[in-house]
Amino acid sequence: MSKVAVIVVNYNAGDMLHECLAGLEAQSVRPARVLVMDNGSHDGSLDRCQVDFPWMEFHRLNANLGFARANNLAAELASDCEWIAMLNPDAFPDRCWLQVFDESARQNPEIDMFASCMVRADGSGIVDGAGDCYRVDGVAWPRYQGGLVSQLPPDIHDVFAPCGGAGFYRRTMFVAAGGFSERYFCYHEDVDLGFRLRLQGCRCRFLRDAIVRHVGSAIAGKGSDFSVYHAHRNMVWTYLRNMPAPYFWIYLPAHFLVNIGSVLWFALYWRRWIVWHAKRDALQAFPSIWRERRKIQAGRRVPARLVLKSMAHGTVLSSIFPKLVKRFWHS
Repeated sequence: MSKVAVIVVNYNAGDMLHECLAGLEAQSVRPARVLVMDNGSHDGSLDRCQVDFPWMEFHRLNANLGFARANNLAAELASDCEWIAMLNPDAFPDRCWLQVFDESARQNPEIDMFASCMVRADGSGIVDGAGDCYRVDGVAWPRYQGGLVSQLPPDIHDVFAPCGGAGFYRRTMFVAAGGFSERYFCYHEDVDLGFRLRLQGCRCRFLRDAIVRHVGSAIAGKGSDFSVYHAHRNMVWTYLRNMPAPYFWIYLPAHFLVNIGSVLWFALYWRRWIVWHAKRDALQAFPSIWRERRKIQAGRRVPARLVLKSMAHGTVLSSIFPKLVKRFWHS
C-alpha cells in the first residue's frame, strides 16, 4: 500500500464533515494518516468527529486561512507520506476509493497526479467532474460534468489536472512545485497547481473507479459572489503565470476576449458586476504576478508544445456572444 495522507479542509461543513470522515473510516484500504484542517469553523462540526474518529488528526487553525494555505500546512505535516490526497468535506468516498488509487499508483509509477471520478451526491448518476480540463484561451472546467457516469468512455486516461476536491498528488512533486498558490485563497488553485506540475513534466491519470459522491459548492455557495469573484480573478492569474511562450502571446487575444465576454455576460444577463471587480483586481496584481511567471517559466522542464498537447482547443466565444446578443435584444 502506498503511504497516503488524506487532507480534509473544513469550514463550517456541519454533518457533511462527519459523513466524509465516515467514508474514510470505512475504506477497504485505510490511509496512513487523515489530517483535518479546520479553518476557524464556528458550527461545532469538529466536536463530534473528534469523538467518533480518534485516530484521525484534527488541527484547529482559529481563522479562515483559505483552502490553499490549509492544504499546504497539512502537506508539510505529512512529510512521512509518499502521497497526499485532497478531499473536500462535502465529498464522500466510496469504500474502494483508496484501493483503486493504490493499485493504479503501483501500476503507473510514472504518474504523479490522479483524478477521482466525482459524481453528484443526490444519487442521480450524473458526473460532477472527471478531472479538470484547461483550454488554450484560459477557460477551465470539470471534464464530462453533467453527463451520466454509465456513459463515461472506458478508455479515459490522461487529463489535464485533478480537481482539488478529490485529487491525489505525489508529495515530493507537490512540495517541489510550491504547493497551492496561497494568494488564490480558493478556486482555480488546483488548475494552477496542475499547470505548474505539467510544466515540470508531470502527468495526470483519471481513475474511473475511484468514485466520490460530491455535493458541490455546499460551503461557499454555488453562484455566490464569493465563488464567482475568486474563480474569475484566479482564472486570469492562472493564464498569466503559467501559459508558456510562445503560446502565451498566440492565445492572449482569445484570453482577453473570453474575459471581456464573461464581464458582459454577467453584467447583461445576471445584472451583476462582480466579475468586473474580479478582473480589475486580477490586473492590479499584474506586477507581482508577472514576477511569479518569470520564476515559474524559468523552471519549466519540458517543451511548451508537450504542455499544449494536454490542453483542449477551440474557443468559448462562439457560445457566449450569441447569448449576449439575444439577451440584449430582448431586454
